[in-house]
Amino acid sequence: MSESSFTLLRDIGSIAVRDNEDIRFSIDAYRGYRYVSVRRYLKTDGFSGATRDGITLTPEIVRVLTVRLAALPDEITQLKDGQVGKFAKRAGICVVVSVASFREQRGLDLRNWEEGKGFTKKGIWIPLEKLPQVKNLLQETVKALDEQPEDIFDTL
Repeated sequence: MSESSFTLLRDIGSIAVRDNEDIRFSIDAYRGYRYVSVRRYLKTDGFSGATRDGITLTPEIVRVLTVRLAALPDEITQLKDGQVGKFAKRAGICVVVSVASFREQRGLDLRNWEEGKGFTKKGIWIPLEKLPQVKNLLQETVKALDEQPEDIFDTL
């Protein structure tokens, strides 16, 4: 296994966004660390696979984010645009989660924010009507993280 590649440890599930597009949640390993990946996948005649749209989250971020999102109402008309939370990822980089509008649609935006530069291109925007499914998949992710203690991954 190459140290510079992600290794899929567990596929959590996916959310269908369109006929040829879904957002997949998984637990991956990279350089001996576990991450939760939230990534957009396409399936077309010309391309099938992961896109650049996506973000990795530490298990700690997922645990706190799951609690924050669970506190939000499932009824999207009750949600106001704004920041849900800002979570430290590593030195100088945070993940900002917010409810925001993009191309006249509302969604949940998970995006890296880099100190001194601002928001980066690394992130994903999920339609807000998928919020109940996002909550469920994050809860399943936390369960999977709890089932597999950190020492299992020391052999990677």
